[in-house]
Amino acid sequence: MQALRIYAGPKALAHIRANGLKPEHIDVIPGAAGGPKGLILGPLDRFLFGEWLPQSTQPIDLVGASIGAWRMSTACLNTPVESLLRLEHDYIHQHYDVPAGQKRPTAQQVSEEFGRSLQAFYGGRITEVLQHPRYRLHVVTSRGKHILQHEHPLLTPLGYAGAFLSNMVQRPWMGAWLERVVFSSANALPFNPNDFATQQFALTEHNFMQAVQASCAIPFVLQAVHDITDAPKGAYWDGGITDYHLHLNYKGLVLYPHFQQAVVPGWLDKSLKWRHKATAFLDNTIVLAPNPEWVKTLPNGKLPDRTDFFTYGSDLSARVKVWNTAVAQSQQLVDEFGAWLSHADPLQVHPL
Repeated sequence: MQALRIYAGPKALAHIRANGLKPEHIDVIPGAAGGPKGLILGPLDRFLFGEWLPQSTQPIDLVGASIGAWRMSTACLNTPVESLLRLEHDYIHQHYDVPAGQKRPTAQQVSEEFGRSLQAFYGGRITEVLQHPRYRLHVVTSRGKHILQHEHPLLTPLGYAGAFLSNMVQRPWMGAWLERVVFSSANALPFNPNDFATQQFALTEHNFMQAVQASCAIPFVLQAVHDITDAPKGAYWDGGITDYHLHLNYKGLVLYPHFQQAVVPGWLDKSLKWRHKATAFLDNTIVLAPNPEWVKTLPNGKLPDRTDFFTYGSDLSARVKVWNTAVAQSQQLVDEFGAWLSHADPLQVHPL
Protein backbone atom coordinates (compact mmCIF):
# COMPACT_ATOMS: atom_id res chain seq x y z
CA MET A 1 0.00 0.00 0.00
CA GLN A 2 1.18 3.50 -0.85
CA ALA A 3 2.24 5.27 2.36
CA LEU A 4 2.90 8.78 1.08
CA ARG A 5 0.52 11.30 -0.37
CA ILE A 6 1.83 14.51 -1.89
CA TYR A 7 -0.51 17.50 -1.88
CA ALA A 8 0.11 20.89 -3.46
CA GLY A 9 -1.55 24.26 -3.73
CA PRO A 10 -2.14 25.60 -7.26
CA LYS A 11 1.06 27.67 -7.48
CA ALA A 12 3.17 24.86 -6.05
CA LEU A 13 1.66 22.39 -8.51
CA ALA A 14 2.43 24.76 -11.39
CA HIS A 15 6.02 24.93 -10.13
CA ILE A 16 6.29 21.13 -10.11
CA ARG A 17 4.88 20.89 -13.63
CA ALA A 18 7.39 23.46 -14.92
CA ASN A 19 10.48 22.63 -12.86
CA GLY A 20 10.04 19.37 -10.96
CA LEU A 21 11.19 19.64 -7.36
CA LYS A 22 14.81 20.18 -6.39
CA PRO A 23 16.30 21.12 -3.03
CA GLU A 24 17.35 24.56 -4.30
CA HIS A 25 13.68 25.42 -4.88
CA ILE A 26 12.70 25.32 -1.21
CA ASP A 27 12.28 28.56 0.75
CA VAL A 28 10.38 27.52 3.89
CA ILE A 29 9.86 24.36 5.96
CA PRO A 30 7.21 24.42 8.73
CA GLY A 31 6.97 22.04 11.68
CA ALA A 32 3.49 21.68 13.16
CA ALA A 33 2.31 21.14 16.71
CA GLY A 34 0.66 17.79 17.35
CA GLY A 35 2.68 16.01 20.01
CA PRO A 36 3.57 12.37 19.29
CA LYS A 37 1.98 12.51 15.83
CA GLY A 38 5.14 14.27 14.69
CA LEU A 39 7.21 11.17 15.46
CA ILE A 40 6.31 9.58 12.12
CA LEU A 41 8.04 12.50 10.40
CA GLY A 42 11.41 11.59 11.92
CA PRO A 43 12.68 9.56 8.93
CA LEU A 44 11.54 12.32 6.52
CA ASP A 45 13.27 14.97 8.64
CA ARG A 46 16.52 13.01 8.59
CA PHE A 47 16.32 12.55 4.82
CA LEU A 48 15.53 16.21 4.16
CA PHE A 49 18.09 17.75 6.50
CA GLY A 50 20.73 15.04 6.24
CA GLU A 51 20.70 14.16 2.52
CA TRP A 52 18.46 16.22 0.29
CA LEU A 53 18.70 19.86 1.38
CA PRO A 54 22.54 19.74 1.76
CA GLN A 55 22.63 19.41 -2.04
CA SER A 56 21.63 23.11 -2.19
CA THR A 57 22.99 26.32 -0.67
CA GLN A 58 20.13 28.86 -0.42
CA PRO A 59 18.87 30.19 2.94
CA ILE A 60 15.79 28.39 4.25
CA ASP A 61 13.37 29.57 6.93
CA LEU A 62 12.32 26.94 9.47
CA VAL A 63 9.08 27.72 11.33
CA GLY A 64 8.04 25.57 14.27
CA ALA A 65 5.41 25.35 17.00
CA SER A 66 5.45 22.89 19.90
CA ILE A 67 7.11 19.60 18.84
CA GLY A 68 7.63 21.31 15.46
CA ALA A 69 9.78 23.94 17.18
CA TRP A 70 11.83 21.16 18.79
CA ARG A 71 12.23 19.41 15.42
CA MET A 72 13.20 22.58 13.54
CA SER A 73 15.62 23.70 16.27
CA THR A 74 17.28 20.28 16.16
CA ALA A 75 17.63 20.47 12.38
CA CYS A 76 19.82 23.55 12.92
CA LEU A 77 22.43 21.63 14.90
CA ASN A 78 25.71 20.73 13.19
CA THR A 79 24.85 17.02 13.28
CA PRO A 80 21.19 17.01 12.21
CA VAL A 81 20.78 13.29 11.53
CA GLU A 82 22.29 12.17 14.83
CA SER A 83 20.50 14.95 16.71
CA LEU A 84 17.11 14.16 15.17
CA LEU A 85 17.60 10.51 16.08
CA ARG A 86 18.31 11.54 19.66
CA LEU A 87 15.21 13.76 19.71
CA GLU A 88 13.14 10.79 18.52
CA HIS A 89 14.63 8.53 21.19
CA ASP A 90 14.20 11.07 23.99
CA TYR A 91 10.61 11.84 23.02
CA ILE A 92 9.61 8.18 22.75
CA HIS A 93 11.21 7.27 26.09
CA GLN A 94 9.88 10.22 28.10
CA HIS A 95 8.22 9.03 31.29
CA TYR A 96 6.82 10.81 34.33
CA ASP A 97 6.22 9.16 37.68
CA VAL A 98 2.66 9.80 38.80
CA PRO A 99 2.40 11.06 42.40
CA ALA A 100 0.51 8.77 44.77
CA GLY A 101 -3.24 9.30 44.61
CA GLN A 102 -3.15 11.08 41.24
CA LYS A 103 -3.98 9.88 37.74
CA ARG A 104 -1.40 11.98 35.92
CA PRO A 105 1.77 13.97 36.67
CA THR A 106 1.36 17.61 37.67
CA ALA A 107 2.00 20.43 35.22
CA GLN A 108 4.86 21.59 37.44
CA GLN A 109 6.44 18.14 37.36
CA VAL A 110 6.20 17.86 33.57
CA SER A 111 7.54 21.39 33.09
CA GLU A 112 10.52 20.83 35.37
CA GLU A 113 11.45 17.54 33.73
CA PHE A 114 11.00 18.95 30.23
CA GLY A 115 13.19 21.92 31.12
CA ARG A 116 15.94 19.55 32.26
CA SER A 117 15.57 17.59 29.01
CA LEU A 118 15.99 20.74 26.93
CA GLN A 119 19.07 21.72 28.93
CA ALA A 120 20.59 18.28 28.41
CA PHE A 121 19.73 18.37 24.71
CA TYR A 122 20.81 21.91 23.72
CA GLY A 123 23.18 22.87 26.55
CA GLY A 124 26.40 24.26 25.06
CA ARG A 125 24.99 24.04 21.51
CA ILE A 126 22.63 27.01 21.23
CA THR A 127 25.17 28.93 19.16
CA GLU A 128 25.02 26.15 16.53
CA VAL A 129 21.27 26.69 16.21
CA LEU A 130 21.34 30.47 16.08
CA GLN A 131 24.33 30.81 13.78
CA HIS A 132 23.49 28.12 11.25
CA PRO A 133 24.89 29.26 7.89
CA ARG A 134 21.63 28.51 6.03
CA TYR A 135 18.70 27.88 8.34
CA ARG A 136 16.80 30.78 9.88
CA LEU A 137 14.77 29.55 12.84
CA HIS A 138 11.40 30.96 13.94
CA VAL A 139 9.89 29.60 17.17
CA VAL A 140 6.18 30.31 17.54
CA THR A 141 4.64 30.86 20.99
CA SER A 142 1.27 32.12 22.28
CA ARG A 143 1.33 34.98 24.81
CA GLY A 144 -1.66 35.49 27.08
CA LYS A 145 -3.42 38.83 27.38
CA HIS A 146 -5.76 40.23 30.03
CA ILE A 147 -6.68 37.42 32.47
CA LEU A 148 -4.39 35.05 30.53
CA GLN A 149 -1.42 37.34 31.14
CA HIS A 150 -0.63 35.35 34.30
CA GLU A 151 -1.29 31.69 35.03
CA HIS A 152 -4.02 31.21 37.63
CA PRO A 153 -5.99 28.09 38.65
CA LEU A 154 -9.37 29.80 38.20
CA LEU A 155 -8.75 32.63 35.73
CA THR A 156 -6.77 30.61 33.20
CA PRO A 157 -9.64 28.19 32.40
CA LEU A 158 -12.00 31.18 32.13
CA GLY A 159 -9.58 32.93 29.83
CA TYR A 160 -9.32 29.94 27.53
CA ALA A 161 -13.10 29.64 27.50
CA GLY A 162 -13.25 33.26 26.35
CA ALA A 163 -10.62 32.58 23.70
CA PHE A 164 -12.57 29.55 22.46
CA LEU A 165 -15.84 31.48 22.16
CA SER A 166 -14.15 34.43 20.45
CA ASN A 167 -12.38 32.11 18.04
CA MET A 168 -15.65 30.41 17.12
CA VAL A 169 -17.03 33.73 15.90
CA GLN A 170 -13.89 34.92 14.09
CA ARG A 171 -10.34 33.67 14.42
CA PRO A 172 -8.82 37.20 14.66
CA TRP A 173 -11.06 37.89 17.68
CA MET A 174 -9.02 35.36 19.65
CA GLY A 175 -6.28 37.98 19.46
CA ALA A 176 -8.01 39.77 22.34
CA TRP A 177 -6.97 36.85 24.56
CA LEU A 178 -3.79 35.50 22.97
CA GLU A 179 -1.23 36.87 20.57
CA ARG A 180 1.28 35.12 18.34
CA VAL A 181 4.83 35.85 19.48
CA VAL A 182 7.61 34.63 17.20
CA PHE A 183 11.21 34.36 18.35
CA SER A 184 13.50 34.49 15.32
CA SER A 185 17.18 34.05 14.60
CA ALA A 186 16.65 36.30 11.53
CA ASN A 187 15.03 39.70 11.12
CA ALA A 188 12.42 38.97 8.46
CA LEU A 189 9.48 36.62 8.95
CA PRO A 190 8.86 34.14 6.10
CA PHE A 191 5.14 34.90 6.20
CA ASN A 192 2.84 37.91 6.27
CA PRO A 193 1.63 38.21 9.90
CA ASN A 194 -1.38 40.43 9.24
CA ASP A 195 -3.87 37.57 9.69
CA PHE A 196 -3.52 37.60 13.49
CA ALA A 197 -2.13 39.72 16.33
CA THR A 198 1.62 39.13 16.06
CA GLN A 199 4.87 40.31 17.62
CA GLN A 200 8.39 39.22 16.72
CA PHE A 201 11.50 39.26 18.90
CA ALA A 202 15.08 38.10 18.53
CA LEU A 203 15.87 34.51 19.45
CA THR A 204 19.09 34.66 21.46
CA GLU A 205 21.26 32.54 23.70
CA HIS A 206 19.54 34.23 26.64
CA ASN A 207 15.98 33.27 25.72
CA PHE A 208 16.32 30.18 23.48
CA MET A 209 15.49 27.63 26.20
CA GLN A 210 12.56 29.71 27.44
CA ALA A 211 11.17 30.19 23.94
CA VAL A 212 11.35 26.50 22.99
CA GLN A 213 9.85 25.40 26.31
CA ALA A 214 7.06 27.98 25.95
CA SER A 215 6.34 26.78 22.42
CA CYS A 216 5.80 23.28 23.86
CA ALA A 217 3.83 24.38 26.96
CA ILE A 218 0.43 22.75 26.41
CA PRO A 219 -2.07 24.48 28.74
CA PHE A 220 -2.92 22.46 31.86
CA VAL A 221 -0.31 19.82 30.89
CA LEU A 222 2.73 22.05 31.36
CA GLN A 223 3.07 25.35 33.12
CA ALA A 224 3.29 28.53 31.09
CA VAL A 225 6.71 30.12 30.77
CA HIS A 226 6.57 33.56 32.33
CA ASP A 227 8.50 36.70 31.37
CA ILE A 228 10.75 35.45 28.58
CA THR A 229 14.00 37.42 28.43
CA ASP A 230 14.01 40.36 25.96
CA ALA A 231 10.26 40.05 25.32
CA PRO A 232 7.11 41.53 26.94
CA LYS A 233 6.25 40.22 30.38
CA GLY A 234 3.47 37.68 30.67
CA ALA A 235 2.60 34.01 30.32
CA TYR A 236 3.74 32.23 27.17
CA TRP A 237 2.10 28.98 26.09
CA ASP A 238 2.25 26.42 23.31
CA GLY A 239 2.61 28.03 19.88
CA GLY A 240 0.06 25.56 18.61
CA ILE A 241 -2.75 27.40 20.40
CA THR A 242 -2.58 30.29 17.97
CA ASP A 243 -0.95 28.33 15.13
CA TYR A 244 -1.66 24.62 15.47
CA HIS A 245 -0.47 23.62 11.99
CA LEU A 246 1.07 26.95 10.94
CA HIS A 247 -1.57 27.80 8.31
CA LEU A 248 0.30 31.01 7.45
CA ASN A 249 0.53 33.38 4.50
CA TYR A 250 3.95 32.17 3.43
CA LYS A 251 6.48 33.85 1.16
CA GLY A 252 8.17 31.54 -1.35
CA LEU A 253 7.86 27.81 -2.01
CA VAL A 254 7.00 25.81 1.10
CA LEU A 255 7.80 22.13 1.66
CA TYR A 256 5.70 20.88 4.54
CA PRO A 257 6.28 17.41 6.07
CA HIS A 258 3.01 16.92 7.94
CA PHE A 259 1.09 14.07 9.55
CA GLN A 260 -2.17 14.76 7.67
CA GLN A 261 -3.52 16.66 4.69
CA ALA A 262 -5.42 19.31 6.67
CA VAL A 263 -3.42 22.32 7.87
CA VAL A 264 -5.58 23.46 10.79
CA PRO A 265 -5.03 27.13 11.72
CA GLY A 266 -5.25 27.03 15.54
CA TRP A 267 -5.59 24.48 18.33
CA LEU A 268 -9.06 25.81 19.10
CA ASP A 269 -10.04 25.12 15.47
CA LYS A 270 -9.67 21.34 15.81
CA SER A 271 -13.42 20.83 16.10
CA LEU A 272 -14.29 23.57 13.59
CA LYS A 273 -14.13 21.47 10.42
CA TRP A 274 -14.94 24.39 8.12
CA ARG A 275 -11.54 25.89 8.99
CA HIS A 276 -9.62 22.79 7.95
CA LYS A 277 -9.72 23.53 4.22
CA ALA A 278 -6.72 25.01 2.45
CA THR A 279 -6.85 28.75 1.77
CA ALA A 280 -4.88 30.98 -0.58
CA PHE A 281 -2.21 31.15 2.15
CA LEU A 282 -1.17 27.63 1.09
CA ASP A 283 -1.21 28.18 -2.68
CA ASN A 284 2.58 27.77 -2.86
CA THR A 285 2.80 24.88 -0.39
CA ILE A 286 3.67 21.20 -0.93
CA VAL A 287 2.48 18.91 1.86
CA LEU A 288 4.04 15.48 2.40
CA ALA A 289 1.61 13.44 4.49
CA PRO A 290 0.75 9.80 5.20
CA ASN A 291 -2.05 8.12 3.28
CA PRO A 292 -4.97 7.75 5.75
CA GLU A 293 -5.40 4.13 4.66
CA TRP A 294 -1.73 3.43 5.37
CA VAL A 295 -2.13 5.00 8.83
CA LYS A 296 -4.67 2.25 9.60
CA THR A 297 -1.85 -0.31 9.21
CA LEU A 298 0.13 1.24 12.08
CA PRO A 299 -0.15 -0.15 15.62
CA ASN A 300 -3.66 0.47 16.98
CA GLY A 301 -4.65 1.70 13.52
CA LYS A 302 -3.58 5.29 14.19
CA LEU A 303 -0.68 7.67 14.54
CA PRO A 304 1.03 7.89 17.93
CA ASP A 305 -0.76 10.51 20.01
CA ARG A 306 -1.05 11.86 23.55
CA THR A 307 -3.85 9.41 24.45
CA ASP A 308 -1.18 6.70 24.41
CA PHE A 309 0.25 8.12 27.64
CA PHE A 310 -3.03 7.21 29.35
CA THR A 311 -3.65 4.01 27.39
CA TYR A 312 -0.33 2.50 28.47
CA GLY A 313 0.02 4.34 31.77
CA SER A 314 3.06 3.09 33.64
CA ASP A 315 3.77 0.40 31.02
CA LEU A 316 6.57 2.36 29.38
CA SER A 317 7.97 -0.60 27.45
CA ALA A 318 4.60 -1.25 25.74
CA ARG A 319 4.24 2.37 24.61
CA VAL A 320 7.87 2.51 23.47
CA LYS A 321 7.36 -0.65 21.40
CA VAL A 322 4.24 0.74 19.71
CA TRP A 323 5.81 4.11 18.94
CA ASN A 324 9.08 2.59 17.71
CA THR A 325 7.11 0.32 15.39
CA ALA A 326 5.18 3.28 13.94
CA VAL A 327 8.41 5.23 13.39
CA ALA A 328 10.10 2.24 11.73
CA GLN A 329 7.16 1.80 9.36
CA SER A 330 7.31 5.49 8.43
CA GLN A 331 10.61 4.88 6.63
CA GLN A 332 8.29 3.97 3.75
CA LEU A 333 7.38 7.66 3.46
CA VAL A 334 11.03 8.46 2.73
CA ASP A 335 11.45 5.64 0.24
CA GLU A 336 8.41 6.76 -1.73
CA PHE A 337 9.33 10.46 -1.63
CA GLY A 338 12.84 9.67 -2.87
CA ALA A 339 11.40 7.60 -5.71
CA TRP A 340 8.96 10.38 -6.64
CA LEU A 341 11.74 13.00 -6.70
CA SER A 342 13.50 11.12 -9.49
CA HIS A 343 10.73 12.09 -11.92
CA ALA A 344 8.49 14.47 -9.89
CA ASP A 345 5.36 13.33 -11.73
CA PRO A 346 2.69 16.02 -11.18
CA LEU A 347 0.00 13.43 -11.92
CA GLN A 348 0.84 11.84 -8.57
CA VAL A 349 0.23 15.10 -6.72
CA HIS A 350 -3.18 15.69 -5.11
CA PRO A 351 -4.82 19.12 -4.75
CA LEU A 352 -4.28 20.53 -1.28
